[in-house]
Amino acid sequence: MLPVCGGIFDLQRSVKAGTALNTRLDHRNPLVFDTHELGRRPGAMQRLSREIAAPADFGLAGVIGVPEGAPVKLSLRLESVMEGVLVTGTARASATGECVRCLESVERELKADFQEMFSYPDADDRSRAKAEPADDAEDDEDTLFLEDGLFDLEPVLRDVVVLALPMQPVCREDCLGLCPDCGLSLNDDPDHHHDAVDIRWAALQGLVVTDQDDEKDNMSGTASDGVQGAAEKQEK
Repeated sequence: MLPVCGGIFDLQRSVKAGTALNTRLDHRNPLVFDTHELGRRPGAMQRLSREIAAPADFGLAGVIGVPEGAPVKLSLRLESVMEGVLVTGTARASATGECVRCLESVERELKADFQEMFSYPDADDRSRAKAEPADDAEDDEDTLFLEDGLFDLEPVLRDVVVLALPMQPVCREDCLGLCPDCGLSLNDDPDHHHDAVDIRWAALQGLVVTDQDDEKDNMSGTASDGVQGAAEKQEK
């Protein structure tokens, strides 16, 4: 009978194996690459160039990103090492979005460099025996694996594209943005402004207006009395 810890370990491996079979990579996917030509020979290298259509939501949602279906040019170098295949590459594309200040359209040429290791599944089993239990759980989350000699580059590309894009894109560095009162673009009229009243003086301004109105009423009343007195003298 196997020890309890050994049984759990075997069960985890079985679940992983079953999951890998259920999520087998499709070699027809343009972001899935085949490494069989390297033949697991350390030092073997392969260079690839490929143009793919950008997948959906390729960037910062609602801010800036590569439009779905737009061309993305990939230049890759695949290098066989003891643990797996080291992938080094560059992605180039055009990203579009909105200026965060004036909301005008923004277009940026994107260049993202990356390097990622895709490990052989059995290489992970060998390193597991040397690792501490805590380290093992952490490594499983960060490690990317080859599946039947194939690897999916999409998760890596998504990460590097997000890091390469500006978090707050602007149409130009000195963009003045929009008027906060009426929404007019200050780039078109830099001198545009509104006469604002300080709310701290609003009550006093009301008193001034009231005093001015009372003074006008008094002056009107005095003038009326003067006219009436002159009329009475003429009658006499």
